[in-house]
Amino acid sequence: MEDIERITKQKELIEHIGRQNEREGFQPVSARILGLLMVMDKEEYTFDEIVEEMQISKSSASTALKNLEIRGIIEYITYPGDRKRYFRFVSGEIDGMINEMETNMKKKLATINQIIELKKDPNSRNATFLKNVLKGMEFFIKNLDELRIAYKKDH
Repeated sequence: MEDIERITKQKELIEHIGRQNEREGFQPVSARILGLLMVMDKEEYTFDEIVEEMQISKSSASTALKNLEIRGIIEYITYPGDRKRYFRFVSGEIDGMINEMETNMKKKLATINQIIELKKDPNSRNATFLKNVLKGMEFFIKNLDELRIAYKKDH
């Protein structure tokens, strides 16, 4: 594949990842910056390079980068003698990602339990649906340790 064709496909993928991340609650600029840092061959970008590459304002870039940093998805590094910050995708261990998913699921479980408790009719259509979601999530969490062990054994 020619470089121009590959770069074009990478930019299309960034847009696709951006739309997916928006559906998960990310702001559009944050979603696309995340895509940029994940997809492109260059793995570290300065602030100015991100602004230029994404064709966005400095304030939009600043806000988006802060949001991604707060979420723990990106980080920046510096090099001795260079005052610039270089942003990159955090590529942690799979265990950390699984633990984060588990934590988020447990928080959602607590919220769903509160919703069900406050329902006037515990057998309403919505309450029944939420109970089923609860069962599925509880099953997943219960089996997560086995999945971790199986994954480590295979990899």
